[in-house]
Amino acid sequence: MLESPVFQGGDAPQLQRAEGEGRIATKARGDQSVLDTLYQSGCGKIRVPKAYGNWLEAVLINTSGGLTGGDRMAWSATAAAETHLVITTQACERIYRSTGGAARVASALTIEGGARLDWLPQETIVFDGSALERTIDVDMAGDAIFLGLEAIILGREAHGEDAVSATISDRWRVRRDGELIHAEAARLDANDSLARDNSALLAGARAYGTLCYVSRDAERHVDRLKALVADHASAGVSRIGDKIVLRATGRSGYHLRKIIMPAIAALAGAGAVPKLWSL
Repeated sequence: MLESPVFQGGDAPQLQRAEGEGRIATKARGDQSVLDTLYQSGCGKIRVPKAYGNWLEAVLINTSGGLTGGDRMAWSATAAAETHLVITTQACERIYRSTGGAARVASALTIEGGARLDWLPQETIVFDGSALERTIDVDMAGDAIFLGLEAIILGREAHGEDAVSATISDRWRVRRDGELIHAEAARLDANDSLARDNSALLAGARAYGTLCYVSRDAERHVDRLKALVADHASAGVSRIGDKIVLRATGRSGYHLRKIIMPAIAALAGAGAVPKLWSL
């Protein structure tokens, strides 16, 4: 991830930073969704292992092994008209201790008419002393479907970590036919005991996630989702118009997955849950 320091005369060492970019787009071939565009540079790689049914699954990979302060990743994806693109990651992204500044991850998603895009990366694990700034911008057509997930794990449970000194900034913007229909900004500051322990916020949880579904058929899914999380006091579901938002916290990443994976299966169909996701 960090290469050997570069010295310039008597200056302080300049550490090399990880930079990566990946772009993918689909196209329709009959009733199949197939690859149209694939671009990758730096530590950002995309693999397309297989098309399943009428959807294309893409796997995002950060070959640097993780991110730290000053590193940059940029992902963009386009689901062309009448196609279905499912995006996940090879593994959980890791955000390591920063020596200065934040790791920045920006994702731009476009969903054309009659298309569907499922943005389902595995969780991001943050370590003590890390700093992450992440943005997701979605531009979708009026009859498109978007299913998006972002989840955070605060340290590795098996190592007794809780990343109390991590700083996290998350921003979502979802626009449909140019109209902003979902916007949120979440921030967790280092050593913010109020946010971590308050019963209205994390309540001591080590993992949390947001699942957002935007579609004209949202109303028919909301009751089933509420039933799925009914036994989990740390999860809740709300619907406003064509948008459903599920928020959940867990005492561990495993506990969070037990809440989220059935919800993904309910919204995407059991067969469309990314193969790399498991319990």
